[in-house]
Amino acid sequence: MPRYKYDTPADRDLVENEKTWEARANPVTIYELLKKTVGEHGPQPAVSFQILSGPKDKAETLTWRELFEKSVQAANLFRSLGVGEGDVVAYILPNANETLFALLGGSIAGIVSPINPLLEADQIGAILRETGAKVVVTLKGFPKTDVAEKAHEAVALAPNVKHVLEVDLNRYLTFPKNLIVPLIRPKVKPTHGAEVQDFHAALARQKTELEFADSGEDRVAAYFHTGGTTGMPKVAQHKYSGIVYNGWLGANLLFDSDDTIICPLPLFHVFAVHVVFMAVLTAGAHVVFPTPAGYRGEGVFDNFWKLVERWNVSFVITVPTAIAAMMQRPVDADVSSLKVAFSGSAPLPVELFNRFEAATGVTLVEGYGLTESTCLVSCNPLGEGQKKIGSVGVPFPYSRVKILQCDADGTVLKECGVDEVGEICVSNPGVFVGNTYTDDSKNKGLYAAGEFLRTGDLGRIDEDGYVWITGRAKDLILRGGHNIDPAEIEEALAGHPDVAFVGAIGQPDAYAGEIPCAYVELVAGATATPEDLMEFAKTKIHERAAIPKFIGILDELPKTAVGKVFKPDLRRDAIARVYNDALEKAGVNAVVAEVVESKKLGLVARLEATGEVDYEQVKHVLGEFTRPFEWMD
Repeated sequence: MPRYKYDTPADRDLVENEKTWEARANPVTIYELLKKTVGEHGPQPAVSFQILSGPKDKAETLTWRELFEKSVQAANLFRSLGVGEGDVVAYILPNANETLFALLGGSIAGIVSPINPLLEADQIGAILRETGAKVVVTLKGFPKTDVAEKAHEAVALAPNVKHVLEVDLNRYLTFPKNLIVPLIRPKVKPTHGAEVQDFHAALARQKTELEFADSGEDRVAAYFHTGGTTGMPKVAQHKYSGIVYNGWLGANLLFDSDDTIICPLPLFHVFAVHVVFMAVLTAGAHVVFPTPAGYRGEGVFDNFWKLVERWNVSFVITVPTAIAAMMQRPVDADVSSLKVAFSGSAPLPVELFNRFEAATGVTLVEGYGLTESTCLVSCNPLGEGQKKIGSVGVPFPYSRVKILQCDADGTVLKECGVDEVGEICVSNPGVFVGNTYTDDSKNKGLYAAGEFLRTGDLGRIDEDGYVWITGRAKDLILRGGHNIDPAEIEEALAGHPDVAFVGAIGQPDAYAGEIPCAYVELVAGATATPEDLMEFAKTKIHERAAIPKFIGILDELPKTAVGKVFKPDLRRDAIARVYNDALEKAGVNAVVAEVVESKKLGLVARLEATGEVDYEQVKHVLGEFTRPFEWMD
């Protein structure tokens, strides 16, 4: 059982009143934390990874002692390559046991920087330059993935990188696949000057005892980029203290050393690293990572419940988009070991919540966190306490949440009352005030009253102290000066039985500036039409101005690697659709060839002529919209 009961806001207060955070005398560094866990749980299973998703496929399980030794070898290796406490080890990897070696070893020797391998090479290169990475750990060429190619291309854009260490996933495969891979492996020819080594061979040359002194002091230990599927990502700084805080919360409030957690989320994201793995590390529990791509891996959803049975899983870590996919498949295994499913990354529609609990009989708990606060902020009670569907629960111990209205500089204009919507602002041990981002220009105006991190999320706190997210400040639909919260539209359409997921945005409008529209992904086999959904929306959305003027059905909504609906792609589609419709109606021989992002102008429509063009007419037609346009070169 977890150390503390966490069923009501009063339980949180009891934890805080017992001791201050500073008085808890937790390990200061990751090395201290890892050493403590090894001393208490050394022979117990720590992590299991299987490259394929089948319930009987080969898996590699490491004990805490084995994980400790590999991580110390990695730290020694990085230090031998010139990585000091202020230097950066980046990894561009899918999930695997080696990813954890790089994570732990990098944070012990210096600063670790996990990078999304789904990014384009120029974006990865920009992060490598921004962080000044000296060492990169990535894949060796492997079938069905271009990670190795992109990583080496990115290193060529970052002359600060001096060493590249390659991980060969072939060792996880069995006969005959492991004989075939070397024959079909893509050959990657580096165009950079960094030294390339085999990661495992380099590790084997290192001792399993730390060969340098751990400082025992708090410092920046990780860089995590935010966003990054369009434009250049921001890089957030995480200190040991914030990482340890997240681990402490999970190990003391959520689960203990007897639990097994299945985590098909990527190890470049704070949810998997800080919320899940650091809690597993602190508790001495066992975590399972199925396939390098997690939920995106081949067969993971089809085999998911069988994997729960195989590993005797007690905790499922998930996101709303994954829950929607699970609900399109039968629960075809013994899942009696399950206690709780923990959902984060995006608000969970009420209908999806109900479907999951009805199908599995398992408690589904929503939580809230963000990269900028190292992660965790709040969650719904796990035990017998009231779970408010749609809420992200009660702030964790030592986390203070206020709903504020601020000006651009962070000056507080108003503290909102009960159920009044404003910006969610957070203060806790994970908030690095003044230095959240590596680029200091991005820290300006980021803190309310010089103490509370401004999350950019809109929300409210109800009379019982539960936090509700109502949307993103930047996602508000501005219809003729009237603010429309897209969450209202999304919640309504998600209640339709044929709907798996929804993304509501503002599309350009010549009169109102923006009007609401929605894109929908249907459940498998559903037959609802846009007209059906529009009629349904009219009956469920009470604010007339919020009823979408367009509903589009897509085979799959664009999503980030952790399952959030990726709205910039929807906005691109909406801009192209609206502008092309206006050009066609005006008889103009031009179309929107692409929609690109400009740092100064935001999304810009780029036009291409399809015949003789009256450029003044184009200016007249598209000049009625607020979103800019330009011509292709």
